[in-house]
Amino acid sequence: MKSFSKIFLILFFLQIFFEGCVPSKPTEDLELLPSERLINKLEANRRKIKNFEGVGIFQIESEMYNSSANFQVIMQKPDSIYFTILGPFGIELAQALVTKEKFIFYDAMKNIAYTGDVDGDILKSIFKINLSFSDLLDAFVGSVNLTSNLYKQPNSYTISGDQYVLTYVDKANDLTSVYKVDIRELGITNYYLKSADKSVDLEGKYSDFELIESVAVPFKIEVMNKAQEQTIKINYKDITANERSLNVKFELPDDVEIIQW
Repeated sequence: MKSFSKIFLILFFLQIFFEGCVPSKPTEDLELLPSERLINKLEANRRKIKNFEGVGIFQIESEMYNSSANFQVIMQKPDSIYFTILGPFGIELAQALVTKEKFIFYDAMKNIAYTGDVDGDILKSIFKINLSFSDLLDAFVGSVNLTSNLYKQPNSYTISGDQYVLTYVDKANDLTSVYKVDIRELGITNYYLKSADKSVDLEGKYSDFELIESVAVPFKIEVMNKAQEQTIKINYKDITANERSLNVKFELPDDVEIIQW
């Protein structure tokens, strides 16, 4: 069960927020946006990506576990995430299919499948923070769900160099969130989520953006959970989005052992 937990952690701990550069436009042509219009545009861009496929390498670093592997992810909004871990020569090591209600994880090396319900308690126990299924879908695309901020003024809104900087303070939960957004292509480039007692201390950096469906999508992702002393790195080699033919084929062997989680 320990090996399953490690890979399941990798699958879910991709809270995406990022740093980097996007293709430039002449600065004299830029229109500086008020916070309300900026948030509306960011949210509209997030909703443009309906499905997504990415192939690349992920790496996880912590005191207890350090490893990297090739992977493939296929995401269908708002329904499912399919995740494959590949070894040398493209050998399949594990697969996972996660929906809003259920997950199934297949360890190909042991020919064992784990299945169970997906709920907030399970996700919170894995992450030590509260994540919804929709947040996980957004994470793979490098987007951030800002729906709750559509009609909320930031506590601070400034322009620093070529970036917008928005700060929101959630007094009820003792959390401060800071977003940095590239002025030219409206890609979120940095994210910070911190609590005063440092029980929550996340920093995300994303880079190497490309415009896909007119949305700035990062090919490099680094998320640091300082409270848990963990770092997740993802380097995408290839990304496609909104393909009509994109589908998932996840079939278990007839002789697989199935364990209820």
